[in-house]
Amino acid sequence: MSARDVDDYLERLDEPKRSTLAAVRRTILEIIPEAEQVISYRVPAFRVDGKTVAGFAAFKNHLSYLPFSGSVLPRLTEELRGYTMTKSALHFPVDRPLPKTLVRKLIAARRSEIRRPQ
Repeated sequence: MSARDVDDYLERLDEPKRSTLAAVRRTILEIIPEAEQVISYRVPAFRVDGKTVAGFAAFKNHLSYLPFSGSVLPRLTEELRGYTMTKSALHFPVDRPLPKTLVRKLIAARRSEIRRPQ
């Protein structure tokens, strides 16, 4: 799996989903340029030091940001006000990428969780 697989995933999407998720991808890579791009659980994901720290997916009526942990989103309730979500996915509109500051906080929360001793 590679960045090409993520390219293929995005190429299969209709607009504006493709452009919106491409913008989220650029934001993630700007925040963690060392990330390896992969497909995990059939969606684009980003790994750092072998740990998946972010991902995204397209659905019929929304897009999702996936932190690959059920404990990240509850830690950011104030920042996520106004978004809908499940335990493991943050939903956002098909035509509006997530703000860079929010993606930065989501990634930081996930990475701090990984660095904590188990």
